[in-house]
Amino acid sequence: MRHLHLNQSQTGRVRRRDRRGRGIRGPLTPPELPVTRSRAQVFDDLVLDAVERLERLWARELANVEFLVEDVPKVPRGVTAEDGIPFSRLETARSGRARIIVYRRPVEIRTKDPEEMALLVYDTVVEEVANLLGLEPETVDPEA
Repeated sequence: MRHLHLNQSQTGRVRRRDRRGRGIRGPLTPPELPVTRSRAQVFDDLVLDAVERLERLWARELANVEFLVEDVPKVPRGVTAEDGIPFSRLETARSGRARIIVYRRPVEIRTKDPEEMALLVYDTVVEEVANLLGLEPETVDPEA
């Protein structure tokens, strides 16, 4: 075992290399490349895409609606998976503001590929907007 003793000139120095002299490990790809996007970031983008698509049709009605993404729903005690795990939730306040919360993990678990996930996210957002507006989902987005 080797013991290293630093003298006064070495203690204030900034380390530029690792201990084996190969250089400091850096990122493998630049951060702007899609390779470095996390699953949560990809899911957030899917929800934003769904909201933007609906805002083109329902801008005035969705002006006071807040869209959120959470990892998992808070399930009350006694509720099991057989009772069903929600993909989303609609909360309305007395002030007229509404919140639509989409849960990432239940949607990810139920889908096999990115296209299927995008479709399920969109259908989930459409369904909650329909519930908020008191309409059928087919009325909210006839093209879907």
